[in-house]
Amino acid sequence: MSLRDTAAEIVRRLQAAGFAAYWVGGCVRDYLLGREAHDYDIATSAVPYQIEALFQRTVPVGRKFGVLLVLEDGHEFQVATFRAEADYQDGRHPEQVTFADAQADASRRDFTVNGLFYDPVGKKLRDWVGGEADLRARRLRTIGSPAERFAEDHLRLLRAVRFAAQLGFEIEPETFAALKINAPKILTVSAERIREELLKLFRAPYAARGLDLLRDSGLLAQVLPEIAAMVTCDQSPNYHPEGTVYNHVRLMLEQLPADASPELPWMVLLHDVAKPVTASRDAENGNIHFYGHEKIGAQMAEALLQRLKFPRKQTEEIVAAVLHHMQFKDVKGMRKATVRRMLMRETFPQELQLHRLDCLGSHRLLDHYDFMLEQARELANQPEILPPLLTGNDLIALGLLPGPRLGELLAELREKQLQDELKTSAEARDWVRGQIERTGNL
Repeated sequence: MSLRDTAAEIVRRLQAAGFAAYWVGGCVRDYLLGREAHDYDIATSAVPYQIEALFQRTVPVGRKFGVLLVLEDGHEFQVATFRAEADYQDGRHPEQVTFADAQADASRRDFTVNGLFYDPVGKKLRDWVGGEADLRARRLRTIGSPAERFAEDHLRLLRAVRFAAQLGFEIEPETFAALKINAPKILTVSAERIREELLKLFRAPYAARGLDLLRDSGLLAQVLPEIAAMVTCDQSPNYHPEGTVYNHVRLMLEQLPADASPELPWMVLLHDVAKPVTASRDAENGNIHFYGHEKIGAQMAEALLQRLKFPRKQTEEIVAAVLHHMQFKDVKGMRKATVRRMLMRETFPQELQLHRLDCLGSHRLLDHYDFMLEQARELANQPEILPPLLTGNDLIALGLLPGPRLGELLAELREKQLQDELKTSAEARDWVRGQIERTGNL
């Protein structure tokens, strides 16, 4: 069965046992919007032991709160008992949780469009919070008082921005006003939870609008102050007709490909992160410069990503792209060996995508991008270049002693190979013998 059919079957089984049961939350919202839901949550009047009796495979992920995972047909479904919550002390966890009815369960949720209940067996929508009207109006509004909803869980501040961007909705004025007032409270949320929301926010095709909503709500200055500094950072119009660094980054985010990796939006966000702190202006002509911004930017990017608890590998890939992004402006004047070293970097495919976006977000000239694509195709047709012609053991076999000289010769060999000056192992051995005869075994 499909994911949707299995989710409907779980509801049918609960109802057949005499319990109320509905799809709830985002899956209902997406279903009504004609979108494919990626997971289905189910709310029911059954309590945990009754759910466990009906389904063979369950996982008690939050049993005391009435939350279990039901495993059916290779899928996981969160099945939760209707509940009410109260007395939030820490901006995340309720002090009081009691089992309740469906209407009370709907009232405890965050936004009206996420508070809809749907019975897939009887084909009936239950709307106790006005979510259907807000869906039609493409409006994001909290259930009840915005201040109270945001006080219950401060992550809802970021979720409001993410849902509005993701769905293409406007945030209702009272909700947005409360969002701006409460923006500083986002810093009480763990770095990991903030990171996960931002990863969801900065996806094509809504990443640019997400960035704007972060800025307009005041959340950008709280969670990514380094990016907020770009808003007022001017650039020389002869290189950047789009204006500020913020405008540049925003335009790049608009061009993100649909299949962009999770790292690419962060490469975009951070490639010019040091421009505000490296900006200088010529006294005579007013031109703006950002000397060394790629090196300082790599340091700033690493610190920011560590602050958000990004995994080490992701951090290393993003930092490498920030550090190397200025190399692309010089590729046509580089030695072939230097170009090939760029091509053989593990992060090169993402660096090339970053460069393309960098161009599309400013002058829109793609000649260096096209040049590197051609160089990549040429290298792909010469697989013999990828492994070194000789190893250290090969040089020792030729009579060279281990030491600094061996390493120097290996580096020279690699340079000549990448420069197409040496193409076979035999040619390389002859060259090494000549070096030993000329300089001795030093």
